[in-house]
Amino acid sequence: MSISGTQSVATELDTSDMPKRHARALRIWLSIVALLVITMILVGGATRLTDSGLSITEWQPIVGAIPPLSQADWQEAFDAYKQIPEYTQVNQGMDLEGFKTIYWWEWGHRFLGRFIGLVFFVPFVAFWLSGFIPRPLLPHLIGLFVLGGLQGALGWYMVQSGLVDRIDVSQYRLAAHFGVAIVILGYTLWLILSLGRPKQERTIASSPAIVAGLVLLLVFLQLISGAFVAGIDGGMGFNTWPLMNGALIPAGLGAAEPWYLNPFENPLTVQFDHRMLGYAVVLATVFQAWWLARRPGGAYLRSSATALAFLSLLQVVLGIWTLLSFVPIELGLAHQAGAIAVFTAALYHLWRCVAGEPRRRSQTVASA
Repeated sequence: MSISGTQSVATELDTSDMPKRHARALRIWLSIVALLVITMILVGGATRLTDSGLSITEWQPIVGAIPPLSQADWQEAFDAYKQIPEYTQVNQGMDLEGFKTIYWWEWGHRFLGRFIGLVFFVPFVAFWLSGFIPRPLLPHLIGLFVLGGLQGALGWYMVQSGLVDRIDVSQYRLAAHFGVAIVILGYTLWLILSLGRPKQERTIASSPAIVAGLVLLLVFLQLISGAFVAGIDGGMGFNTWPLMNGALIPAGLGAAEPWYLNPFENPLTVQFDHRMLGYAVVLATVFQAWWLARRPGGAYLRSSATALAFLSLLQVVLGIWTLLSFVPIELGLAHQAGAIAVFTAALYHLWRCVAGEPRRRSQTVASA
């Protein structure tokens, strides 16, 4: 039985006429891209946690793929790093070996970006020339590629913010860079899920889809909030739970002037907002699962809603553990991986709400 109050629709991405082998090949390709994007996000998190993001002070999209190959090359890169505030104010006295450590993190992050571009572009051209890509899918894939290129430029724009007057990158640019990465991942996953699904079996459940969309938006806002926490090292202070500064609602939340900068530049407020959004995500996902469990005809959506609520609870526990441990790199990366898992689960649940339950052949014939 499909969810009551639903109606058959055709989504804007109609790939229902694709041969199954074409859809399977495209899914495998895009799944590899998605896994690489997740790896890229996690390596970016490690780059941030190891304070490695400013170790390469130039953006050379082609030549920059080659790391220093000689002692002279390494010394030249190190001398360039010595000119920026992060070295003169924070890492004064770092030796060449220490520089190499942070350099390799940033180089690996940039190399992954280039590699993802190749893994996307080369198969895309091959699939297109071979006729594997249906016309409705083509603009989506082109848009995804353009978005990836813009993400590279945004990454350099972020790095630039820490090369002159700051000892770190701008938290605003960091949040934008991270947010676009999540959008790229979500877009890729949505395409994977939608490939080859017969349009005659699609339904849309208005109320569950609206609720699921709002939950996904809340999860996305929580992820962006986490980027602001990382951008100002907000997790390195107020390392107690459930209290902050000895109170559930600590004094000083509005200490920054002007007032509207507090959610973005006041470490106390930024961490407080991240905590509150985390609680809100748990409440929203648990409510959604409870609501669908009580909703007639909602059995198809209960498993994905329950999984999302469970992952949200685990993520809060992991976040508290990370905070109380003063954000060691291992837990910091685990917490970021957990955030990606929650986002993916929320996106998948929304897709199930929009795509609807596949109807059995007998139901399709009866409804006709």
